[in-house]
Amino acid sequence: MGGNFQFAAWSSVSTSRSLKLALLAALGLSALNSPAEAKAKPHHPAAAAPMVGKGMVAAANPLAVEAGLNVLRRGGSAVDAAVAVQAALGLVEPQSSGLGGGSFMTYYDAKTHKVVAFNGREKAPMGASSDMFMGPDGKPLPFVTAVVSGGATGVPGAVAMLHMAQGLYGKLPWSTLFVDAERMADQGFIVSPRLAMMASSPFPQANQPDAIAYFTKPDGKKIQAGDLLRNPAYAATVRKIAAEGPKALLEGSIAQDIVKRTTEGALPGTMTLEDLKAYKPKMTEALCRPYRIYVVCTPPAPSGGPAVLEGLGLLENTDIAKYGPDKVQGWYLFSQASRLMYADRDRYFGDPDFVDVPVAGLLDPAYLKARAALINPDHAGAPPAAGNPKGAGIRGTDHTKEPGGTTHFVIVDAAGNTVSMTTTVESIFGTGRMVDGFFLNNQLTDFSFSPTEKDGVAAANAVAPGKRPRSSMAPAIVLDRQGRLYAAVGSPGGNSILAYNLKALVGILDWKLSIKDAVALPNLIARGEPYWSEPDLYAAGVVEGLAAKGVKLGAGGGAEGSGLHGVLMTPQGLTGAADPRREGVAKAP
Repeated sequence: MGGNFQFAAWSSVSTSRSLKLALLAALGLSALNSPAEAKAKPHHPAAAAPMVGKGMVAAANPLAVEAGLNVLRRGGSAVDAAVAVQAALGLVEPQSSGLGGGSFMTYYDAKTHKVVAFNGREKAPMGASSDMFMGPDGKPLPFVTAVVSGGATGVPGAVAMLHMAQGLYGKLPWSTLFVDAERMADQGFIVSPRLAMMASSPFPQANQPDAIAYFTKPDGKKIQAGDLLRNPAYAATVRKIAAEGPKALLEGSIAQDIVKRTTEGALPGTMTLEDLKAYKPKMTEALCRPYRIYVVCTPPAPSGGPAVLEGLGLLENTDIAKYGPDKVQGWYLFSQASRLMYADRDRYFGDPDFVDVPVAGLLDPAYLKARAALINPDHAGAPPAAGNPKGAGIRGTDHTKEPGGTTHFVIVDAAGNTVSMTTTVESIFGTGRMVDGFFLNNQLTDFSFSPTEKDGVAAANAVAPGKRPRSSMAPAIVLDRQGRLYAAVGSPGGNSILAYNLKALVGILDWKLSIKDAVALPNLIARGEPYWSEPDLYAAGVVEGLAAKGVKLGAGGGAEGSGLHGVLMTPQGLTGAADPRREGVAKAP
């Protein structure tokens, strides 16, 4: 179903309530707020929110934020600024995203109130096979072996996706959006502590020949925080992209370099020039669902957006809103809804061009109510099994590793147009292989290594030629009941993205926290048996209270950790926040 409706008509202030209800009914949705709810719930202050002002950029590195702000200062749109931010992040935060990776974007058009989604997820080459990550012994390859192989790289889509979005929603010439990235690459940029740490880390990608050569100084020592790092090859690449668009990356000399590098060494890939040239991003209407007095929009599958919407739908059948972040029961309900969400996502999600993903069934109000009823209000039991939503079919248990290596940013321009974009090279520095100044993704390791279970049942996320791997990336935009921007949020974090995003949304929508306090909340990842969290960040008594309910929090387990960035509309204006766990900032022009 994919949220396939004209959101502008649905959310227009002039649209009658009966039409809104009819449209929701056609989608099998409940109304945003029933007459009884309208009387019971006070109108949220966001309904009277002021103008956006000059806008906002929230991203994982101050240098990238400044690149985006410079575009907004020149009168550029949110999408124009997104191009500049991504180009800068690929240089200053290459462990997380870049020109050689992929992304999902959710975009809000302030004039029409329409929300659309862009899919720049990488694709498997046409020569890929379902058993490409199985060893000669019939067992899945060790992740550390697969992750640095040429076969791990999918056809990159971030640049092509941004070019599509900018062609529709940009205001400035494409060629003018790479100025800051080109300058920093030519003249050098100051290495951040996080980049320095990753460059000297034990991760296998950081210890590949290309990465070692790039991050090693003439004296033989690895770069340190505060060093000046130049990348003239990157400058040349972005100059070429500025002049030619994505064709510069997907055809010609750079494409040849990508093919050559991915077909070298052990476990070579099968990517061809034809695979690169044939890549096409997608634009669809966003997948939107009501949540209390709001509407939350994400990209459809294969993103993690539908899973986050399921998590919200489960929580809507609880009284979590009664509890703040200092209450045991609020976190308990969050943990149990998370386990249900993950059980369904892990079983049923894949590329909808190749497998039937039962999104309509998973988000059906009756299904959500029945699943939420499985939550024991007093004590956690064994991890739940996947449910049986309408249209589910039979799928094998998933074996996807999905490590971290991702970033998220949010941009709002002066008109209120908003970008929420999660972007990635998959694991840290992708495969650790570089061409023309940028790292190549290892996105194909986001597929299930084992294509089937022991009984032969196929995994929804098995590898297939031309298929996009399942993703947890779920850039979200939240609207008020009039269809106006209320919030935008997203995070990196591998499989944990779903929990990070869900936490932030609960914080702002249910617990009425500021965006700063919502992103700083403790992370709690409840996927299967363990409960991974940050025990030291909870209010007094919460950890002990959860343990008494059978939720014993272990430290860590959250892949790369969260990197939430978001904005929130308040009666005083637009506010932004960056996750205190990383190096990001949120600034207005």
